[in-house]
Amino acid sequence: MIDKVALSVAEALGEVRDGSTVMIGGFGTAGIPQELIEALIAQGARDLTVVNNNAGNGNAGLAALLKTGRVRKIICSFPRQADSWVFDELYRRGAIELELIPQGNLAERIRAAGAGIGGFFTPTGYGTELAKGKETREIDGRMYVFERPLHADLALIKADRGDRWGNLVYRKAARNFGPIMATAARKTVATVHELVELGAIDPEHVVTPGIFVSRLVRISRQATIAGGFKKVAV
Repeated sequence: MIDKVALSVAEALGEVRDGSTVMIGGFGTAGIPQELIEALIAQGARDLTVVNNNAGNGNAGLAALLKTGRVRKIICSFPRQADSWVFDELYRRGAIELELIPQGNLAERIRAAGAGIGGFFTPTGYGTELAKGKETREIDGRMYVFERPLHADLALIKADRGDRWGNLVYRKAARNFGPIMATAARKTVATVHELVELGAIDPEHVVTPGIFVSRLVRISRQATIAGGFKKVAV
């Protein structure tokens, strides 16, 4: 019997090796797998490369992981905003590497990895520092830059509902990068607010099929408060 449900967040996360590339879902503060990030901090893996749209907010979530000093490099499209002070301080003193990728390119590089595509040409970034060292090509009179797929050892994502096979449904904007990250990683761990019986999710409503999910765990709902989170009733 296939049952991917873990009894705890730590069990769902399992072993994470030093030097791993970890994709973490989230767009700003929407869809952040907070509990999985906390478990990753407790687990202790070092020298990590993190792929996320942002570079952390306030002192919680991804920012808390960066603050441990165990992230060697971050790959993202939007590293700085008003409350990205943890990343800002690390970057200014050379304690973390940054690979900046335009948001559309970031999403497509992740999608390409999941789809088994060897790369793609895009006009975004041509003629800028972001294209330095990359192959360029003229296609129908327009210049393009070649971008490679972005793979990961581990993806941490947040969904709303799931079943024991790992089929997932998301809630509104919390969906963001989760579905494509799940396809691009060797191992995907998801949190869900509701665990339902097989068949309770209409197949037409499944966003991430269970074949892309390694483990999932049920968590309480949370509400964002002044730079952190608090648990609320499910």
